[in-house]
Amino acid sequence: MFSVLPVLLVVSSLQANQPIILTQKAVEVELTPRSPNQMGAFYEARGFPKEVRAVLAKQCYITIGILNKSKQTLWFDLKDWTFSVDGKKIKRQHRDYWQARWKEMGLAQSKRSTFRWTLIPEHLDYLPGEKEGGNIILPFTEKMITVDAKFATGENKQGEPVFIHYDKLYCAQDKPE
Repeated sequence: MFSVLPVLLVVSSLQANQPIILTQKAVEVELTPRSPNQMGAFYEARGFPKEVRAVLAKQCYITIGILNKSKQTLWFDLKDWTFSVDGKKIKRQHRDYWQARWKEMGLAQSKRSTFRWTLIPEHLDYLPGEKEGGNIILPFTEKMITVDAKFATGENKQGEPVFIHYDKLYCAQDKPE
Protein backbone atom coordinates (compact mmCIF):
# COMPACT_ATOMS: atom_id res chain seq x y z
CA MET A 1 0.00 0.00 0.00
CA PHE A 2 1.32 3.43 -0.98
CA SER A 3 1.68 6.03 1.76
CA VAL A 4 1.80 9.75 1.03
CA LEU A 5 3.28 10.59 4.44
CA PRO A 6 6.96 10.12 3.39
CA VAL A 7 6.34 12.23 0.29
CA LEU A 8 4.72 14.98 2.36
CA LEU A 9 7.61 14.94 4.82
CA VAL A 10 10.14 15.35 2.01
CA VAL A 11 8.18 18.17 0.38
CA SER A 12 7.70 20.00 3.68
CA SER A 13 11.40 19.70 4.50
CA LEU A 14 12.24 21.44 1.22
CA GLN A 15 10.21 24.52 2.15
CA ALA A 16 12.79 27.20 2.90
CA ASN A 17 10.59 29.54 4.88
CA GLN A 18 7.91 28.64 7.36
CA PRO A 19 4.68 30.62 7.24
CA ILE A 20 4.12 33.49 9.63
CA ILE A 21 0.63 33.01 11.05
CA LEU A 22 -1.18 36.02 12.47
CA THR A 23 -4.36 35.04 14.30
CA GLN A 24 -7.19 37.14 15.62
CA LYS A 25 -10.73 36.26 16.60
CA ALA A 26 -12.13 37.14 13.14
CA VAL A 27 -9.28 36.34 10.77
CA GLU A 28 -6.13 34.29 10.28
CA VAL A 29 -3.50 35.71 7.94
CA GLU A 30 -0.64 33.52 6.77
CA LEU A 31 2.42 35.22 5.24
CA THR A 32 5.05 33.02 3.60
CA PRO A 33 8.18 34.58 2.10
CA ARG A 34 9.24 32.85 -1.14
CA SER A 35 12.79 32.92 -2.48
CA PRO A 36 13.72 33.91 -6.04
CA ASN A 37 14.73 30.29 -6.75
CA GLN A 38 11.36 28.99 -5.54
CA MET A 39 9.43 31.40 -7.73
CA GLY A 40 11.86 31.10 -10.63
CA ALA A 41 11.47 27.32 -10.67
CA PHE A 42 7.69 27.69 -10.67
CA TYR A 43 7.74 30.04 -13.66
CA GLU A 44 10.48 28.13 -15.49
CA ALA A 45 8.39 24.95 -15.26
CA ARG A 46 5.61 26.88 -17.00
CA GLY A 47 7.82 28.00 -19.86
CA PHE A 48 8.52 31.60 -18.84
CA PRO A 49 11.51 33.00 -20.75
CA LYS A 50 14.80 33.71 -19.01
CA GLU A 51 14.53 37.51 -19.37
CA VAL A 52 11.17 37.56 -17.57
CA ARG A 53 12.49 35.27 -14.82
CA ALA A 54 15.48 37.63 -14.44
CA VAL A 55 13.09 40.53 -13.69
CA LEU A 56 11.15 38.38 -11.24
CA ALA A 57 14.34 37.23 -9.47
CA LYS A 58 14.90 40.81 -8.27
CA GLN A 59 11.53 41.02 -6.48
CA CYS A 60 10.26 40.08 -3.03
CA TYR A 61 7.51 37.44 -2.98
CA ILE A 62 5.09 36.89 -0.17
CA THR A 63 2.36 34.27 -0.40
CA ILE A 64 -0.70 35.41 1.54
CA GLY A 65 -3.42 33.10 2.81
CA ILE A 66 -6.48 34.55 4.52
CA LEU A 67 -9.08 32.61 6.50
CA ASN A 68 -12.30 34.25 7.63
CA LYS A 69 -12.90 32.87 11.13
CA SER A 70 -15.87 35.13 11.83
CA LYS A 71 -19.58 34.68 11.24
CA GLN A 72 -19.79 37.67 8.90
CA THR A 73 -18.36 38.67 5.54
CA LEU A 74 -14.77 39.85 5.66
CA TRP A 75 -13.66 42.27 2.94
CA PHE A 76 -10.08 42.20 1.65
CA ASP A 77 -8.77 45.13 -0.38
CA LEU A 78 -5.05 45.56 -1.07
CA LYS A 79 -5.61 49.35 -1.01
CA ASP A 80 -6.13 48.87 2.72
CA TRP A 81 -2.75 47.17 3.17
CA THR A 82 0.46 49.13 3.61
CA PHE A 83 3.98 47.81 3.55
CA SER A 84 6.78 49.91 4.98
CA VAL A 85 10.45 49.78 5.90
CA ASP A 86 11.83 52.06 8.61
CA GLY A 87 8.56 54.00 8.58
CA LYS A 88 8.65 54.67 4.82
CA LYS A 89 5.92 53.18 2.65
CA ILE A 90 6.99 50.64 0.02
CA LYS A 91 5.29 51.00 -3.35
CA ARG A 92 3.69 47.71 -4.31
CA GLN A 93 3.12 47.53 -8.04
CA HIS A 94 -0.49 46.83 -8.99
CA ARG A 95 -1.18 43.71 -11.07
CA ASP A 96 -1.94 45.99 -14.04
CA TYR A 97 1.67 47.24 -13.93
CA TRP A 98 2.96 43.69 -14.31
CA GLN A 99 0.58 42.91 -17.16
CA ALA A 100 1.76 46.00 -19.05
CA ARG A 101 5.40 45.17 -18.36
CA TRP A 102 5.02 41.60 -19.62
CA LYS A 103 3.18 42.76 -22.72
CA GLU A 104 5.95 45.29 -23.41
CA MET A 105 8.52 42.47 -23.06
CA GLY A 106 6.55 40.36 -25.55
CA LEU A 107 5.41 37.70 -23.09
CA ALA A 108 2.69 35.52 -24.58
CA GLN A 109 -0.87 36.13 -23.37
CA SER A 110 -1.03 32.60 -21.94
CA LYS A 111 1.99 33.33 -19.73
CA ARG A 112 0.57 36.70 -18.67
CA SER A 113 -2.62 34.90 -17.64
CA THR A 114 -0.61 32.34 -15.66
CA PHE A 115 1.26 35.12 -13.89
CA ARG A 116 -1.98 37.01 -13.11
CA TRP A 117 -3.48 33.78 -11.73
CA THR A 118 -0.64 33.46 -9.17
CA LEU A 119 -1.30 36.91 -7.67
CA ILE A 120 -3.83 37.48 -4.93
CA PRO A 121 -6.72 39.53 -6.36
CA GLU A 122 -6.75 43.22 -5.49
CA HIS A 123 -10.00 42.77 -3.57
CA LEU A 124 -12.10 39.83 -2.41
CA ASP A 125 -14.99 39.10 -0.11
CA TYR A 126 -14.54 36.17 2.27
CA LEU A 127 -17.64 34.42 3.52
CA PRO A 128 -17.51 32.79 6.97
CA GLY A 129 -15.05 29.88 6.90
CA GLU A 130 -13.68 30.79 3.47
CA LYS A 131 -9.93 30.68 2.80
CA GLU A 132 -8.20 32.17 -0.24
CA GLY A 133 -4.81 33.52 -1.12
CA GLY A 134 -2.10 34.26 -3.64
CA ASN A 135 1.16 36.11 -4.05
CA ILE A 136 2.07 39.74 -3.68
CA ILE A 137 5.24 41.19 -5.13
CA LEU A 138 7.16 43.91 -3.35
CA PRO A 139 10.44 45.62 -4.18
CA PHE A 140 13.24 43.55 -2.66
CA THR A 141 14.73 44.76 0.62
CA GLU A 142 17.07 43.18 3.15
CA LYS A 143 15.34 45.09 5.96
CA MET A 144 12.31 44.00 7.96
CA ILE A 145 8.98 44.99 6.46
CA THR A 146 6.03 46.23 8.49
CA VAL A 147 2.56 45.19 7.32
CA ASP A 148 -0.55 47.08 8.36
CA ALA A 149 -3.79 45.67 7.04
CA LYS A 150 -7.44 46.55 7.47
CA PHE A 151 -10.42 44.35 6.67
CA ALA A 152 -13.93 45.77 6.44
CA THR A 153 -16.63 43.48 7.88
CA GLY A 154 -20.33 42.87 7.49
CA GLU A 155 -22.59 42.33 4.52
CA ASN A 156 -22.26 45.94 3.38
CA LYS A 157 -18.88 46.71 4.99
CA GLN A 158 -20.73 48.41 7.84
CA GLY A 159 -19.22 46.28 10.64
CA GLU A 160 -16.29 47.07 12.87
CA PRO A 161 -13.04 46.78 10.88
CA VAL A 162 -10.36 44.23 11.72
CA PHE A 163 -6.73 45.34 11.82
CA ILE A 164 -3.54 43.33 11.45
CA HIS A 165 -0.07 44.66 12.28
CA TYR A 166 3.20 42.76 11.89
CA ASP A 167 6.68 44.26 11.81
CA LYS A 168 8.99 41.33 11.10
CA LEU A 169 8.10 40.32 7.55
CA TYR A 170 11.12 39.71 5.35
CA CYS A 171 12.07 38.99 1.77
CA ALA A 172 13.40 35.45 1.38
CA GLN A 173 16.80 35.11 -0.20
CA ASP A 174 18.46 32.16 -1.85
CA LYS A 175 21.38 30.58 -0.06
CA PRO A 176 24.71 31.13 -1.79
CA GLU A 177 25.76 28.11 -3.82
